[in-house]
Amino acid sequence: MLTIENLHASVDGNAILKGLNLRLEAGQVHAIMGPNGAGKSTLSYVLSGREGYEVTDGTILLDTPDGAVDLLDMEIEERAAAGVFLAFQYPVAIPGVSNLHFLRTALNSIRKARGEDELSGAQFMKLARAKARTVELPKELLKRAVNDGFSGGEKKRNEIFQMAVLEPRLAILDETDSGLDIDALRIVSEGVNALRGPERSMLVITHYQRLLDHIVPDVVHVLVDGRIVKTGDKTLALELEAKGYDEIRQAAAI
Repeated sequence: MLTIENLHASVDGNAILKGLNLRLEAGQVHAIMGPNGAGKSTLSYVLSGREGYEVTDGTILLDTPDGAVDLLDMEIEERAAAGVFLAFQYPVAIPGVSNLHFLRTALNSIRKARGEDELSGAQFMKLARAKARTVELPKELLKRAVNDGFSGGEKKRNEIFQMAVLEPRLAILDETDSGLDIDALRIVSEGVNALRGPERSMLVITHYQRLLDHIVPDVVHVLVDGRIVKTGDKTLALELEAKGYDEIRQAAAI
């Protein structure tokens, strides 16, 4: 589904990613863990095409029904049409823009780019109501401006609601557990798990094991100083929770 080879990226001239390699198979959920400053969020932004991140070397190939494409050759909107979705660590509010209008416009733009018919208002509302139930998003929030006045948990639920509607091929969740209480974490995780399937892969970026108790990954990677230095199954996350990153960081520096 996703193949990253020798990825180097910098911000304001400072090298952040330093030869990162990763392969994510279709239908798999991979977790990326690592200390602060390791490059986890930079990886998510480079994948999604955010401005300000300069890729100096490497390739990022995404499998699509029409064959593999190099994301680095694509604009942000083209990546979205190809099926890339990023759930932000800190979702932004867009005052004055209705949640439903925003999402219907996004969905129909993606459908149009793929040569599919746009959804009518009635068709979209039926879809939106069904998807909102998967993350227990209150009906009144559907009509409000995007994330405007939402609590932290409501913002994260809204992100997963958007993901459920857009049905991406590659979902990148950047510290989705940040700021969530126990109940909100459960609801958001159940929404994510409901979207797991053979046609979709997920990259879950997190600091903590607690999220991975709810969204159990197929593979766990440790990112240190811009490179993946260790890979294992879900037990690796438990090891990190118990021992921290010092031992792995020291081994990577040798």
